[in-house]
Amino acid sequence: MNGVDLVSTASSHSVMLDTEKCKGCINCMKRCPTEAIRVRNGKAYIIEDRCIDCGECIRICHNHAKKAVYDNFDIINDFKYKVALPAPSLYGQFNNLTDIDYVLTGLKLIGFDDVWEVSRSAEIISDLTRKLLNKDNIVKPCISSACPAVERLIAVRFPNLCDNILPVLAPVEIAAKKAREEAVKITGLKPEEIGIFFISPCPAKVTSAKFPIGHNDRLIDGVLSASEVYFRLVPAMSDIEFPQQLSSSGLVGISWASSGGESSALLRDKYLAADGIENVIKVLEELEDDKLNDLEFIELNACAGGCVGGVLNIENPFVARAKIQSLRKYLPVSLNRFDQRDNSIDDFMWTAQLEYVPVFRLDNDRSVALRKLKEMNSICESLPGLDCGLCGAPTCRAFAEDIVNGDVSIDQCVKMQIQGGK
Repeated sequence: MNGVDLVSTASSHSVMLDTEKCKGCINCMKRCPTEAIRVRNGKAYIIEDRCIDCGECIRICHNHAKKAVYDNFDIINDFKYKVALPAPSLYGQFNNLTDIDYVLTGLKLIGFDDVWEVSRSAEIISDLTRKLLNKDNIVKPCISSACPAVERLIAVRFPNLCDNILPVLAPVEIAAKKAREEAVKITGLKPEEIGIFFISPCPAKVTSAKFPIGHNDRLIDGVLSASEVYFRLVPAMSDIEFPQQLSSSGLVGISWASSGGESSALLRDKYLAADGIENVIKVLEELEDDKLNDLEFIELNACAGGCVGGVLNIENPFVARAKIQSLRKYLPVSLNRFDQRDNSIDDFMWTAQLEYVPVFRLDNDRSVALRKLKEMNSICESLPGLDCGLCGAPTCRAFAEDIVNGDVSIDQCVKMQIQGGK
């Protein structure tokens, strides 16, 4: 497989900063898992090459200065036939939901011609993954490819783990391919006349849909916010007396909405599931140190609780998870499997390998980089080591990096200013 270059898409992100609302606090900067945020001249700014669109800065910003960018709902009107791809986490947003068909019927009432559940494709991927884990050519422990924020985190911070990513298309991508094929058969329209729209719980999936990881085919025509769709769905669903029977997935697919759902569907014991970006980083560090080699599969979700914790949802992730759990009791176990008689495994696999993105490289010239590194270490020894963030960098080491790169001067260390004034 050829390598996929994430640097070329670095200027296109779904997490943006509203400078007018930014108060210059350091909450987002301290929370960012890739040190992609600095605060300069009283305002935060995002280092685009390092951003993985995890949404942590959106979650932590009390001033709502960080925001997710997604498509306007009216984009669906640009196509003759519109298909919605609801993520299973969407079902956890509604109170007293006992039948998924109310949500699916509601989607048709608000403007879509058809619906293809992402949970349906999740069941196919679960079955395929069970088969792939029996193959000798799969690097183990393999890491799920379902969370694009985790994939990008590995690409920039954990280069030795790039080969551990299971090179399988995400359920939403399979759903997009299948939905378009089915719509072409039903309508007789050209593929480009059919609009495929994903209802996303998080900004990382928005970015991934527009700039896919692992292949170059853009399969999705638009990405809508789960919260915006929710507020359109609620009034539409209240008018439904008898929903259409549209659902065709079971509890296996719906369980992908929360952490551990994908792993439990593998019917194996040697797995680990972790959620929340800090926990994900700890697991990746242990994996990089060869401490988890007894595992076969690792499911990692950047958002707390899994996809139910995405910042484009409206419900508290723990409440949403409880709602998903309650909804599961009304569902069959699974309604979809990977059938090699109808599908080629290659059609479900990546065509490009995840590659390391050296965003932390001090310079492309090795000798210059070594000189800067030596200078950084020297500066770090002179700094107080408090990692207070008052200089506008998340850590003293990040501040030293900014100094050697010529972005700031050492006298911006507040602690040293105080000491020098005594």
